Amino acid sequence: MKLTKKSHACVRLEKDGRTLVLDPGNFTEEDAALGADALLVTHEHPDHFDESRLRAALEANPAAEIWTLRSVADRLSAAFPGRVNTVGHGDTFTAAGFDVQVHGELHAVIHPDIPRITNVGFLVDGAVFHPGDALTVPDHPVDTLLLPVMAPWNKISEVIDYVREVKPRRAYDIHDALLTDLARPIYDRQIGALGGTDHSRLAPGASAEL
Repeated sequence: MKLTKKSHACVRLEKDGRTLVLDPGNFTEEDAALGADALLVTHEHPDHFDESRLRAALEANPAAEIWTLRSVADRLSAAFPGRVNTVGHGDTFTAAGFDVQVHGELHAVIHPDIPRITNVGFLVDGAVFHPGDALTVPDHPVDTLLLPVMAPWNKISEVIDYVREVKPRRAYDIHDALLTDLARPIYDRQIGALGGTDHSRLAPGASAEL
């Protein structure tokens, strides 16, 4: 499987000539979702869910489908009947040849005064886990963790403890558009030294073979 990092929380996974795109939001390249055979969206926040990017991908490929939670599905299902699938914690499905498990239910706490919304994470092919905006620990071993390193709802100690709890073989940064170049070496050093796993960062557009 080939993993390509796009800006912020979006990644592309390719296998056997098929492409799966996760969380193309408004911090992501305009064409990040184009060419997708399947799309997964973890929750409704615009840095993970950009309706125009998803619509463009679904219109460009009439066979493409999306799997997401109800709050996102309700905004797309009327325009793309039969192609928008609603999922939740505990569901399993196959999307463009990728086997997917759904883990988690709620977004991380941003502030006690802000109501929590729904959020799901996706474990792809039993190996790659994208948690969305939560520190969900799947009840399944994770080979490659897509690690949300910088968000209004987390701090680096929580990120490090999350890596320790999941115990992946490797972790790649996501959710990093707000992290400045000055801060990146600090995050690299601390997560790498304390997380207990192989921690790496991919520039947008860079790829790794998993």
